[in-house]
Amino acid sequence: MNIGKVSKASGVTAKMIRYYEQIGLIPAAGRNNAGYRSYSVNDVERLKFIKRSRELGFSVAEISDLLDLWNNRSRQSADVKRLAQGHIEKLEERINDLQQMANTLKDLIDCCAGDNRPDCPILEGLQEPHNEIKDVHHHNDLLSVSPLTRKK
Repeated sequence: MNIGKVSKASGVTAKMIRYYEQIGLIPAAGRNNAGYRSYSVNDVERLKFIKRSRELGFSVAEISDLLDLWNNRSRQSADVKRLAQGHIEKLEERINDLQQMANTLKDLIDCCAGDNRPDCPILEGLQEPHNEIKDVHHHNDLLSVSPLTRKK
């Protein structure tokens, strides 16, 4: 099977197939008489496995480990489960980090009047360390209070 057919069957681009071959996730393809790469049905299945693993966020190193386990018929499912659980922990950390980023941006957006004034708490907040962003929010609260109602 040529690279175009394998690409279509696996859902992996020809460029990525070459890359996976280069880094050793798939074995080097044989060559036909014309010198073109020639792949097997097993290569297609392996590429589908890699694609699905990438969709789930596994790193190349983790995929390599998963492929080793997949190919090892004497594997222990505990090893596969351990790898998957470790990946879930990384995903949950990333989700937490992303949620913190979203909350920080929401705080900055809440601080911004979004009017014609040039001052922008969002831009100020982007130049401040994370722990000082609340101070920008407090500063904006002071700016939004009219001079007549500010305490002296």
